[in-house]
Amino acid sequence: MFQINSWKIRLCLVVILLAIFLHSINNNESMSATTVTTNAGIQMPRLIYGTAWKKEATTQLVVKAILNGFRGIDTACQPKHYREDLVGQALQELQTKHNISRKDLFIQTKFTSLDGQDRSKPLPYDPRVPLSSQVRQSITTSLQNLQTDYIDSLVLHGPERSHEKTMEVYRECERFVDEGRVKQLGISNLYDISSFRRLYDDARHKPSVIQNRFHRETNFDHDIRQYCREKNIFYQSFWTLTANPDILAHPLVKQLAQERHGTPAQIFFRFLLDIGLTPLTGTTNETHMKEDLQVLHWHSLDHESVNKLKQLIED
Repeated sequence: MFQINSWKIRLCLVVILLAIFLHSINNNESMSATTVTTNAGIQMPRLIYGTAWKKEATTQLVVKAILNGFRGIDTACQPKHYREDLVGQALQELQTKHNISRKDLFIQTKFTSLDGQDRSKPLPYDPRVPLSSQVRQSITTSLQNLQTDYIDSLVLHGPERSHEKTMEVYRECERFVDEGRVKQLGISNLYDISSFRRLYDDARHKPSVIQNRFHRETNFDHDIRQYCREKNIFYQSFWTLTANPDILAHPLVKQLAQERHGTPAQIFFRFLLDIGLTPLTGTTNETHMKEDLQVLHWHSLDHESVNKLKQLIED
């Protein structure tokens, strides 16, 4: 009897140790993962390089970002704030000079309505044609600018003046998904939870992402982020550092940065990754690019630290 019990005990110990080992592997994979799978089945980088306001430096900075390890680029068909055409030049340079293929990159662009365009600059579509035609012309311009035959993620730069108009734009974007020229859809600058729910309910191809300014004035989009978790939508944050200097200066963030031998910005990015956000970063500093990417390979923050940091964003 004693021999049987000993054998059972040894077997139980082996099973327990194996479970612990497998759990550790899974945790390490999840902590070091650099992409997520969206509800459209697309592999999306967990940290995306933003190209707003880069002007003539766009090509150089996109190439630098990719060579440093970024694999996601965000732009827009909006000459007012973006040089989408120079992102396209960067993609060509990466292919020809560095053998980095388009298929290995995640490219996200946006349709921007007339309200968000600068009419003193060349428009990406004819403003006299119906809204649905403006959308089709804009996406066609994006494909030409980016020198690609598909877009990984197409985002409405903002809602239209009515839900009906927003859905008119969205449905035209859905046709490009049907045609295989767009892989997933999303919306930006939408801060009203009821409008977001209505868009989701009326969409054939459900939004995969929402991209919003992440700051205290909107209560850090608490309700929208909760809805995203319920519907498997990824929340992309922009102005993540610029809009939150108080958080970066908080004693807890500074303490954690010191413990990790990192920076407050790295701690904040790691925290946002740990709670499921997809931050955008638009740094022009190569050192900061490297630092931002390093957090993808950091271990997650401990449970207690995450809970304390959640209080800073009123979660």
